[in-house]
Amino acid sequence: MKIISYSAPAKVIFSGEHAVVYGKPGLIAALDLRIKFKVWESKTVKQNAHPNVVTMAKIIKEYLKKNSIPFTDKEFDYEIISDIPVGKHLGSSASFSVAGVASLLDFYTGREWDKETINNVAYLMEKIFHVNASGADPSTSCFGGLVFFRKEFEFLKTISALSFKIPKSIDENLYIIDSGQPQETTGEMVQMVGKKYNKNPELTENILNDIEKTTKRMVVSLIKKDEQFFIQCVIDDQILLDMLGVVSKSTKNLLKQLEPFGVGKVTGGGGAKTGSGYLLFFTNDKNGLEKFLRNNKIKYIKFCQSYTGVKKEL
Repeated sequence: MKIISYSAPAKVIFSGEHAVVYGKPGLIAALDLRIKFKVWESKTVKQNAHPNVVTMAKIIKEYLKKNSIPFTDKEFDYEIISDIPVGKHLGSSASFSVAGVASLLDFYTGREWDKETINNVAYLMEKIFHVNASGADPSTSCFGGLVFFRKEFEFLKTISALSFKIPKSIDENLYIIDSGQPQETTGEMVQMVGKKYNKNPELTENILNDIEKTTKRMVVSLIKKDEQFFIQCVIDDQILLDMLGVVSKSTKNLLKQLEPFGVGKVTGGGGAKTGSGYLLFFTNDKNGLEKFLRNNKIKYIKFCQSYTGVKKEL
């Protein structure tokens, strides 16, 4: 039995949450947690196949037909193995889309595909998962490393894989901290910000413009290896996200409790009621932070960047 298997990493948004939906840039890093999608030919139709996998197979076959690409339509079975927490804004749906699309494209056509095509087809899946998806998540999961992303129009996206790495003085002090499960999905949070924009366009546009400035400053802070500049960007970003209304009261309280250990911000769609998913947190007291998190039974992940995007597993 021939098994085809691809994996793709999670992501962490450093800056640009929600603003990327409105044509502003986002700075995103691939995180070294992965989803693996295995697929093999099966003589019988899988009765309990997840609807998302069924939809993905349909989208891929439609893409191949539309582009007159020869393929063999055959039944399959599959297995998904994941390290990525679901519903915490670490890009689990994008990683699933990227790994699944890569595996099924290979399965149907008998060859490996370029990352640009995998990303484009995975984006079609993301638009099903999230209303008004920007495409930033699957792009980062597909290409890996540090990505500067901007979507001007549906047909015009700029994906820049940055050539530099996060400086060690910053990288080694970053944590991903769980502020609690949001009640809202990413799509619902995007819709909420959209309603805010429609209600008060001038104020919201000003916030989004300031997020864009912060994103660019954060890139500069990484290039210059300027720890204090980076810290200020994290602080500014969190204030702006709070102004957008995507930070719950409980998350703000947690960040207040964490102040003795460093600074943090919501990463991803956020959450308005209880919990806002994971936080990107910079600390100058790793031992103190970890002790506090353990004592309070708060889940956390030591930041570890993935420089490898989607890849075929042997």
